[in-house]
Amino acid sequence: MSLIEQTSPVLDTKLRVPRLRPSVVRRPRLTTRLDEAARGRLVLVSAPAGFGKTTVLSEWMATAGGGADAGVAWLSLDAADSDLMRFLFYLVTAVGTVAPQVSEELVAGLRSPQPPAAEVVLTDLINAVARSPRDVVVVLDDFHAVDSAQVDQAVAFLVERGPAQLHVVIAGREDPRLPLARWRAGGVLSEVRAEELRFTTAETATFLSSVMGLDLRGEEVGALAERTEGWIAGLQLAALSLRRGADPAEAVRRFTGSHRYVFDYLVDEVLAHRSQDERLFLLQTSILEKLDGDLCDAVTGQRDGGQVLERLDRGNVFVVALDDQRRWYRYHHLFADVLRARLNAEFPDQVEGLHRRASDWFDAAQMPVEAIGHALSAGDLDRAAELLERAGEAVDRSSRAGTWLSQARVLPDGLIRARPALAVWYAYALLGTGDLEAAASYLADAEGLMAGPGSDPPPDGGPFPSDGDRALLGRIAVARAYLAASLGDSAGAVVQARQALALLPSGDAARRDQATALLGMACLAEGDLQEADRVFTGYSQRLLAAGSVSDAITAMCLVVDIRPILGHLRSAEDAVAAMASAESELPTSPCPEAADLYRAWAELDLARGDLVAASEHLYRSSELGQLRVMPVWAYRWHVAKARLRLAHGDPRGALDLLEEAQRLYIRTPMPDLRPVPAMRARIWAGHGRVADALAWARERWLSVDDGLDLVGEYEHLTLARIMLADLGAGGSATAGEAAVGLLERLLRAAEDAGRVGSAIEILAQLALAHHAMGHSEEAAAVLERALALAAPEGFLQVLLDEGPAMADLLREVEARGTAADHAGQVLAAFPVAGAGLDGAPALTSREVEVLGHVAAGLSNQQIAALLCVSPYTVKAHARSIYDKLDAHSRTAAVARARALRILPPA
Repeated sequence: MSLIEQTSPVLDTKLRVPRLRPSVVRRPRLTTRLDEAARGRLVLVSAPAGFGKTTVLSEWMATAGGGADAGVAWLSLDAADSDLMRFLFYLVTAVGTVAPQVSEELVAGLRSPQPPAAEVVLTDLINAVARSPRDVVVVLDDFHAVDSAQVDQAVAFLVERGPAQLHVVIAGREDPRLPLARWRAGGVLSEVRAEELRFTTAETATFLSSVMGLDLRGEEVGALAERTEGWIAGLQLAALSLRRGADPAEAVRRFTGSHRYVFDYLVDEVLAHRSQDERLFLLQTSILEKLDGDLCDAVTGQRDGGQVLERLDRGNVFVVALDDQRRWYRYHHLFADVLRARLNAEFPDQVEGLHRRASDWFDAAQMPVEAIGHALSAGDLDRAAELLERAGEAVDRSSRAGTWLSQARVLPDGLIRARPALAVWYAYALLGTGDLEAAASYLADAEGLMAGPGSDPPPDGGPFPSDGDRALLGRIAVARAYLAASLGDSAGAVVQARQALALLPSGDAARRDQATALLGMACLAEGDLQEADRVFTGYSQRLLAAGSVSDAITAMCLVVDIRPILGHLRSAEDAVAAMASAESELPTSPCPEAADLYRAWAELDLARGDLVAASEHLYRSSELGQLRVMPVWAYRWHVAKARLRLAHGDPRGALDLLEEAQRLYIRTPMPDLRPVPAMRARIWAGHGRVADALAWARERWLSVDDGLDLVGEYEHLTLARIMLADLGAGGSATAGEAAVGLLERLLRAAEDAGRVGSAIEILAQLALAHHAMGHSEEAAAVLERALALAAPEGFLQVLLDEGPAMADLLREVEARGTAADHAGQVLAAFPVAGAGLDGAPALTSREVEVLGHVAAGLSNQQIAALLCVSPYTVKAHARSIYDKLDAHSRTAAVARARALRILPPA
């Protein structure tokens, strides 16, 4: 289950530098200060409300802030940007306005139902900026409005991992929850605070005379500057009051007290001198975060909202224009706070009605987030529930449920549970977050309010469920099937999926497709791979015939994952190539759903030992994954990348990727046939950390006497590997015999189920077990069986992964002569010995040769000519080198290679 799509239109004004008034007080001391600060990675402009942070940044932008050649990406933030996906979308869109290297596909992907993982987005953004020929300044204004640890982490990632030409400016009323102390100590952070932002006496005089049109004596200007302490908002309010007074000197003398009291007094003075209609307009529209003439008319019941906004703007009454067309405005935040306080004090009985009218306007404008927000502010929980229920119709077709779910959580739990449809959508959203237990509770309540799918037929004359009820019951059944499959109850998943297909209307294709897919996953969980292959192949072909290529790709990815387990590597390659061909012919190609197709293709390359092709396909998968991904794509991609790193001889890099994969993992109906903890334990066992691997096996309560099935096969094979590693580290021979017994049981189970791919790996491990125990004849015979199964389909990496021990055994088999050709082919493919957990990654001899030419300054075309290969092949080698060395450019790769002594010093 995925989450709800953010359907609100893009607000261009969030990406525009606020318009600078012609009469603004120029402050070159601050723009020069910002120029100096912006040479570093991060500038923090932090001060209380009313100190002119946005204005001085706007002036800085108007004076080529960041440098004459720098591109400025401006983003005005608000509370709704606490949703991580919304924040990333606006961030990427903002940077894309000044850095064409940011792909339109990435922007589109973030608006799609299934956007990429945050780290993938940020990595792509950083890479795009790194390719920019000029510096890029990213301004995050009003950062205090965002309340999200995930957004804080994203910004920290951007600051710490960004290239030299990226400069981030954060402006807000309070210090953000970022590692400021560490950055300050490391020279990363520059700060502009209230002390620097305060108006000097000279600036105060310029402001009062030139901007506000007041003719004050020097001592009166000085008194105002002193009493307001350079607080710009206070000065502006003071000036509005002074313009109405007959005796400015007397008015100046009356200004005393703290900022808060001065501000309250000045607002009273300002509001007291507005017309009654204008004053009422200010109070009533203060509930709005952004102001539009039509919206204001809907809220106030008047017809001149646009004219009033323009008049307030011209009168400097704390209205900020957000666009050049003078359509959208907002009130100064502190001014709005006080207006709302006055509204609640003077017209408390109007507040709910104002919010209701705002909710109606946003609902008609198809802006559900805002409509729901105002319904909640109105205290109209039934209305909010209705809007949430209506928006929830898309909850399983998108992954932007952050805002929807956070708004739904404001409702009393009983209200959600009392509305069956809302409870179902709430459960769908929870399933998408992996909170299966909570989702089950809401589904149970929804079922309790309706006739359950398994209830008795109605009595004679009694009504059958309506079409709407049947559809909702079908959706509950789909969710129940998802839940059952995610919890490992494949039999229950089959029952619920079939019930869903019986209940769902033919027009609800999305849910019917989900039910069909869940049936196939249940077959997979039960170990019936042939039936799962048949279900998903037929399903994919039907979707392809119906023109739904993207959905067909999603189904075919499961087929491509299944067939290698059955030993059908070539047919899996044919299937993935055919689907990639169909995708390439789409008018909308590239298709984002192909991200997982190329991930699966990379794993097929890896099975054949073609690491270059695997690297290329994973790179392509990453590119497409940034457009739109399935919820599990990022997890699968990291696992595949870890396997590639391990094949490259980089176990440390593989472990790092597996750690990230584990973080991304959520329970889904897809059986996890290669669990990350077991993969990690294999690496430990193979690289000297046998005690850690044994500890994992004990935590899993694994035993050689366990019952065996497909889902547990990988873990039990891992247990056998750990036992053999323990034997090699001085363990008892009894453990080796027990491992052999377990492997023989695993082999029989795999052969009985027709899992040829599994059998190859088990035979390879069994051969090594016999070899370790001194059973040379048995070892050679078992390995010959493995070679006979592996050769026809081209399985290779499964043998190469076993390392030097396998190479020794292959030489013995080659010497016997019975399988010399097969053994020789595998031996020829063995790489240079890989690194340990603390060592440098191993490069092949060809990669070292290519890297040497790169260090000499040759282009890819020149290297290709020297090596008699295509530039494409050189590019693939280069990407593999970068991957192993964790480098992102030629220069970085060469420097890293010299530091590791892979290349000689310069």
